[in-house]
Amino acid sequence: MIISPDIERQAEDLLAFYRRYRLTLATVESCTGGMVAAALTGIPGASDVIDRGYVTYSNRAKHEMVGVPKELLERFGAVSEQAARAMAIGALSRCPANVTVAITGIAGPGGGSEEKPVGLVHFAAAREGRETLHVERRFGEIGRAAIRSESVLQALELLRQMAEE
Repeated sequence: MIISPDIERQAEDLLAFYRRYRLTLATVESCTGGMVAAALTGIPGASDVIDRGYVTYSNRAKHEMVGVPKELLERFGAVSEQAARAMAIGALSRCPANVTVAITGIAGPGGGSEEKPVGLVHFAAAREGRETLHVERRFGEIGRAAIRSESVLQALELLRQMAEE
């Protein structure tokens, strides 16, 4: 995976920001397959901020690793606001990180539907004592690599928002 200069710069800035506030984070990634964690851990010294990364590509992984209820996945689907929120909250309850970010979406080129088209990605960030944030993005059919890269940037921005006091 090649990290763009823009992603690398945002990752560096985010790590500095988290150090300033003495926060740690964990990622829960589906359609990005660990790209957010890779962008952050690609920066030397990231281990004082990054606690762990979960790649929860399947529904089974979402359930087993971060506790997303099977009923929620059956009712709303893996690509939903409800699933993203459950992923972020579940990770927060399972690890010592202060902040978690979750990403679930359809990167394509196939797999989309009229209701959930290619390019639909849901993001959530959780922090103890705070309201869980959610963002829905519809990137469109801009290509798998572009959807995933744009998703990394959105996740980094959401992590930044969740850290601000």
